[in-house]
Amino acid sequence: MERDTDGDPSSAAMEDSMEVEENLEDSVVEMMEQTVAGENASVDPGGAALKEKKPSSSSEDDDSDSDSDDEEADELRVEALERSLAENPFNYEAHVQCIHHLRKLGHIEKLRKARESMNEHFPLTPKMWQDWTKDECSLSSSSEDFTNVEKLYERGVYEYLSVPLWCDYLDFVQEHDQSVSQCSPTGISKMRSLFERAITAAGLHVVEGNGIWEAYRDFEQAIFLTIAEDNNEEKAKQVNRIRSLFHRQLSVPLADLKSTLMAYKLWEVEQGNAIDIDSADMDGIPSNVVSSYKKAMEMYKARTIYEDPLLNQDATDNDKLQHFMNYIKFEESSGDPARVQILFERAVSELPVSSDLWVAYTSYLDRTLKVPNVLKNVYSRATKNCSWVGDLWVCYMLSLERICASEEELSAVFEKSLQCSLPSFKEYMDLFLTRVDGLRRRVSVVGTNDGFQGHTLIRDVFQRAVDYLSPDMVSINDLLNLHAYWARLEAKLGNDLVAARGVWESLIKKSGSLLEVWQAYIAMEIEIGHIIEARSIYKRCYSKRFPGTGSEDICYSWLRFEREHGNLDDYDLAVKKEIFMWTC
Repeated sequence: MERDTDGDPSSAAMEDSMEVEENLEDSVVEMMEQTVAGENASVDPGGAALKEKKPSSSSEDDDSDSDSDDEEADELRVEALERSLAENPFNYEAHVQCIHHLRKLGHIEKLRKARESMNEHFPLTPKMWQDWTKDECSLSSSSEDFTNVEKLYERGVYEYLSVPLWCDYLDFVQEHDQSVSQCSPTGISKMRSLFERAITAAGLHVVEGNGIWEAYRDFEQAIFLTIAEDNNEEKAKQVNRIRSLFHRQLSVPLADLKSTLMAYKLWEVEQGNAIDIDSADMDGIPSNVVSSYKKAMEMYKARTIYEDPLLNQDATDNDKLQHFMNYIKFEESSGDPARVQILFERAVSELPVSSDLWVAYTSYLDRTLKVPNVLKNVYSRATKNCSWVGDLWVCYMLSLERICASEEELSAVFEKSLQCSLPSFKEYMDLFLTRVDGLRRRVSVVGTNDGFQGHTLIRDVFQRAVDYLSPDMVSINDLLNLHAYWARLEAKLGNDLVAARGVWESLIKKSGSLLEVWQAYIAMEIEIGHIIEARSIYKRCYSKRFPGTGSEDICYSWLRFEREHGNLDDYDLAVKKEIFMWTC
């Protein structure tokens, strides 16, 4: 999985990877030279070693020396990678290599810190989560350790859809949670809740979903075996639970559905029901189950034409993306949001840095699902995977606003967005304006009744935008629109004309040679009906010389202003005298 910030993830990330390798080699060579120099310093001028070394001639000693050399090289690589990450914590490949070498060395504490550091900036792949959880599981010996590993699994299944990771999680809890392994009511309830979450998250995965369903059935059948023989009522309830799971699974279009049907028949026979397991007919099976099964088979067959291309290991990322988008379009036409969502989850797991895919996914959720927790989850992962896409950050803030997220959440997302490397300053401008829009709308709804100092926050965002986006970085139109918006809010939202004029005065100090700045300032005064103030600004322009035809343009603009707003006698006099002479 690659990471990039310039719109071409794969190629740029490859260059980053090569650069990491080159820098790493240089650092390792340098450090090894220093090591050799240090060793040479321990030898006397006559060539006699200061410390006698024990001679070694056996193959075991050779192997030991080789292992020692490899370990030393790994240590040097880690040091070089740590220095690289200290300078640039957003270097994805350096994080991966650092974790790899620390894992080889078995440096547990440093490995934990390296993994946490990487996950602070990037999602980890399902395989990396599996490695991490297995490493921690092998070290766990207390209930506190169990809780920590459990939390790691929760973080892992949050970031990407992965049936193998879910299965590892389910196995871990069954094996290490005493309340579950001892079949206590609390443990059974906890396990069922976890299985239901897994079914919701991955049970509709056409190719791999069976793994979750079968694990769930195995758990319930294990519970059945613990029930006392004479407890017929409880046994009957458990039989119904298992039967219900079979019925639910048989209604879902999954691979190997025929095998599930056969397993169900065998199980019913074990319960004493007369079903011919060698026959292809459905005699003895409830009609509603037969109907659901046939529908599920039809749905599965309709999806095989979309599933088959995804099995091609040689397909390019562009090909995979197109296959997924075609498949998603088909699922959308079928009208089942749950199936659309799980297909998007499969797609982003396969193509985590496809900005087109994340934009399509978040847009679909905004239009269709509108569930706050789901939206937050997906947008959080989208912006972590494609942090360089300004539109994702903008839509993230708008989505949070629609679901009435707190000011703290909105502020946190906005601050994160400013830390990213976006491709153009226009995208930063969009972020600032989106933040202002959201604050403005909230002020209009809640005012300051709840202690919300929206006007102060708006002013702060505008000032930060001005400080960040210098006139050399954005177009004059963008610059004017930013200041015009700011001044308008100062005047109308804050009822502070002095502050509104201060916005334009500050821009004049920086960019007073631009005619457009003066014209925009004048336009504000005219819009709010302050004719005297507008005339005063025109008079200040009198002594200025603007580039090109700017001086003439402002002169004629002034004349039109006086014709529309001034005393006509004064206007005629001005034409004859000073203003007319200015253009000569």
